[in-house]
Amino acid sequence: AYKFEPVRVDITSRGKMRARYVNYIKTSEVVRLPYPLQMKSSGPPSYFIKRESWGWTDFLMNPMVMMMILPLLIFVLLPKVVNTSDPDMRREMEQSMNMLNSNHELPDVSEFMTRLFSSKSSSKSTGSSSKIGKSGAGKRR
Repeated sequence: AYKFEPVRVDITSRGKMRARYVNYIKTSEVVRLPYPLQMKSSGPPSYFIKRESWGWTDFLMNPMVMMMILPLLIFVLLPKVVNTSDPDMRREMEQSMNMLNSNHELPDVSEFMTRLFSSKSSSKSTGSSSKIGKSGAGKRR
């Protein structure tokens, strides 16, 4: 099986033959062919598209991989880029860290969670024992 270019042959009522290439894009364009027709094959037909091969760039340019790698690179490389040996820069960094930790009126999340979960169990056990201890004997109503 070989692939040939499409040719249209028109025969008029007088018997005159006219051959031309078929142009699907410009249908009005006529390119005449000499008679007898000599057709050349353009090779075997390609019905299938070759499957793409896998590459590292396809993996690295995947948006999900980039969302994981770029923050990691920023986290690792940014401290190395910032010059911490400069005393002014070090002072500014210490001040900014102190500003975050200086407000003691704000509750600490870890302390809040500790109080929240430990107060229920410890208050029940200490509260019931303290009532019994003060009254001498536990009374029921």
